[in-house]
Amino acid sequence: MKKIIRVLAAVAAGLVLAGPGTLATPAAAQAAAPAGDATRLELPRPTGAFAVGRDTLHLVDRGRKDPWVPTADRELLLSLYYPALDRTGSPAPYMAVAEAKALLTDRGELGDYVTPERLAATRTHSKAGALPRPGAGRHPLIVLSPGFTMPRASLTTLAEDLASRGYVVAAVDHAYESDGTVFPGGRVLTCKACEQVFPDRSLHRVSDGRAQDVRFLLDRLTGPRSAWRHSWLIDAQRIGMAGHSIGGAAASAAMAADPRVDAGVNMDGTLFTPLPEAGLGGRPFLLLGGDPTLLPPDLNDTSWEDNWPRLDGWKRWLTVTGAGHPAFTDWPVLGDGAGYPHPETPLSGTRSQQITRAYVGAFFDLHLRGTPAPRLDGPTPADPEVVFHRS
Repeated sequence: MKKIIRVLAAVAAGLVLAGPGTLATPAAAQAAAPAGDATRLELPRPTGAFAVGRDTLHLVDRGRKDPWVPTADRELLLSLYYPALDRTGSPAPYMAVAEAKALLTDRGELGDYVTPERLAATRTHSKAGALPRPGAGRHPLIVLSPGFTMPRASLTTLAEDLASRGYVVAAVDHAYESDGTVFPGGRVLTCKACEQVFPDRSLHRVSDGRAQDVRFLLDRLTGPRSAWRHSWLIDAQRIGMAGHSIGGAAASAAMAADPRVDAGVNMDGTLFTPLPEAGLGGRPFLLLGGDPTLLPPDLNDTSWEDNWPRLDGWKRWLTVTGAGHPAFTDWPVLGDGAGYPHPETPLSGTRSQQITRAYVGAFFDLHLRGTPAPRLDGPTPADPEVVFHRS
């Protein structure tokens, strides 16, 4: 699987639930093992003004079979982050030990530096079950989709930061598309999709399927019978989506399939699902990529170049010098904390996340709130790593 991850790079957990659409308290078996403060990994603090709450929601689409396990209904597991009342709730876990073990088994190098228990016990900055911030009105919704084989937890730093800035964020685990995700009932769903799409190179099936997932979750979060207890926090007229790797391809696929998604970001993802010839109806899109000099010299991925003319609204194509494929996730931050040098991403974890949060946040501030975002106008001395290729 490590080879698979490198190939993808080249071509490019909350509460345990009692049942679908319900929330419950964490089970002891799912909780992260305790770790001493001196050795505990920690994510960067959010930059926004608000405390962050987190709920977890299990959704089952009874009208659609799973594309990888056709005998099962399609399932999603969401971490929902939101602006919260300070000093309410309890510390939210990073992920279950079983999920950390699956992730580290797939990525042996980091496993030499950190145990599953220590990774699972990473300190987050969100509070499970925190009370929503009162009197703040409705907030734009941002859907986050992780890279193939990666869990939703891999985008926690970005999710917490966006929520601290006044967004509701839905980070999604798509069933059978991660190394291992614990679903209700203690079921660890592994990557059945990997067994099917790599032999015949049909990775577009992943981004196509995720577009359908997003349509369903928007129905369940913003429809008249919402599955989430705090759905009143969401402004259904302002919705964005961002994704890493194949999650980035899913962002544009979701926009093509659902006009409710107003703006999208692709973080270093090959566009396995091509954009429609007719474009995205003038909606804005940001391509935020890694350092092209870190890719293999024989790589011939032209998907961004091929699809660029089809982006018919506001658009930018940026790359980040020193950023490898994992740079837009929590991975470099955790690697720094564990003493792992992460050679595939020379840029430090701190700087990787500063840039990711700043540019993704500025994009959504501009297009979902109408807030000026001068850093998206062109190069700035404050961010010398960020290169503007197209605008």
